[in-house]
Amino acid sequence: MADDPELAAIRARRMAEMQAQGAQGGGGGVGNAEQYQKQQEAMQREKEMKNSMLSQILDQSARARLSSISLVKPEKGTMIENMLIQMARSGQIGGKITEDTLVNLLEKVNKQLEQEKSKVTINRRRYAMDSDDDDY
Repeated sequence: MADDPELAAIRARRMAEMQAQGAQGGGGGVGNAEQYQKQQEAMQREKEMKNSMLSQILDQSARARLSSISLVKPEKGTMIENMLIQMARSGQIGGKITEDTLVNLLEKVNKQLEQEKSKVTINRRRYAMDSDDDDY
């Protein structure tokens, strides 16, 4: 079973933290190793549950599209996966989602993200001695 890059990065970060704690005299290396193992098992179970739920929600073509999105933009893929799972839990999804439905959903999400990004407000503070107010 091949590990995904995100999981490998999390593992590497956790190992670095554990080594740093050991170097600081944290002691109890066996306890930390057991705790790390339990965390890894919990993460693996969570990932398997997520994949199981997504396979129930999405048909084959939609699942393939979502996985290709996750390869290109992992944070966006994760956001869509979480959104789909939340929709399924709240009963907003009836039946399996096709690729066309997923594409429509992605377009809506992209529009929302664009609207959030385009909202830029510049508040310029004016001071009593501001040079723009001076008449020459």
